[in-house]
Amino acid sequence: MYRKLLCNYIPVFAIFIISVLFLGCNEGPKVSEEVKKINIDLQVDRFDKEFAAATPENLSVLKKKYPYLFPERYADSVWVAKMKDTIQVELLSEVEKTFSNFSNQEQSLELLFQHIKYYFPNFETPKVVTVTSDVDYSNRVILTDTLLLIGLDNYLGPEHRFYRDIQNYISADLDSQYLAVDVASAFAKKVVPRPQERTFLAQLIYYGKELYLKDRLLPLETDAQKVNYTEEQLLWSEANEQAIWRNFIENEYLYSTDNTLARRFLDPAPFSKFGLELDNESPGRVGRYIGWQIVKAFMDKNEVTLQQLLSLPAEEIFKKSNYKPRK
Repeated sequence: MYRKLLCNYIPVFAIFIISVLFLGCNEGPKVSEEVKKINIDLQVDRFDKEFAAATPENLSVLKKKYPYLFPERYADSVWVAKMKDTIQVELLSEVEKTFSNFSNQEQSLELLFQHIKYYFPNFETPKVVTVTSDVDYSNRVILTDTLLLIGLDNYLGPEHRFYRDIQNYISADLDSQYLAVDVASAFAKKVVPRPQERTFLAQLIYYGKELYLKDRLLPLETDAQKVNYTEEQLLWSEANEQAIWRNFIENEYLYSTDNTLARRFLDPAPFSKFGLELDNESPGRVGRYIGWQIVKAFMDKNEVTLQQLLSLPAEEIFKKSNYKPRK
C-alpha cells in the first residue's frame, strides 16, 4: 500500500546530470550577482598540519598561536606523548593524504559565508581552524561567533578503515562532500529557533526550516547532499512522499507529543520506522524530508523574507503551505 516502484522515475545518473546542469536554479540571478560582490576575509589555519610537523622543542610556539586548543589542565608531557603516539601519527597522515590541498573546501566555505552574509548582514566570518578529533563524528564541526573548528578526520570517506566499527548509516556521512553542508547545519542551529511546542508537526517544520535555509545558503549542493542522503535515498523519499504523508495523517502523528516519533522519523538512523514491510527500504530521517517539502510549499505561496520564515510558528507555516505531497 505504501510502496511505489521506482522504475518509472528518471535513473539516478540522469537525475545527477540534470542537477549539475541547473546548479543554482533555486537562487535568482540578482541574488547570485549580489552574493559575488560580498568580500569575505576567509582565514584558514591548518593546525592539523602544524601539529604533525611540530616537535617538543617548538610546542610552545603552537600553544601561543592556538591557546584554545591546549587546555591549561594538561601538562606539556601530554602533548609531547601525543606527537609520538603511533595512532595519532597515522591519523594525521591519513588526513594529510585526503586534504593535502584544501583549496576546494576553502572555495566552498567562502561561497557559503558569502551567502550567509547576504542573508544575515551582521554575520562575521569566523576564523577556520582544521584539526583532528579522534573521529569524534558527533562534533565534526564546532562553530562559535569567531571560530570554526573542523575535525578533518571525520571526512575521510565512508569506506575508510578508521570507520570500520562505525554503523554504516553514520559512516555514510563521513565524507568530504558533506563538509560545507555540516557547517551550514551548525550555522542553522544558531539562527533557527527551537520549537516551543512539543508536537511532531513543530519538529517537522523546524527541520524543514533548516533544510530550506540550506537551499538558500548552498546553491551548488544537491538536494541529496543537503539532507545527507544518497541520490537513491532521495529518489525513494520522492517516490514515497504521498505514502509517508498518508501514514502520518492516518496515525494522527502531526499533533502528537509522543517523543518516540522523533527517534522513528527525525533522528539519524539506518531506516525510518513505520512498522511496515518497507521499513528496511526507507532512509532514516524521512520526517525531515517531509518538513522540508512543507516549508518549500509555504515559501512558494507566501511573500516572506528568509528571516521572517525562521521566526514563524509551525502551525502558521503548515496551514498557509496548503501542502500536497507529490503523487
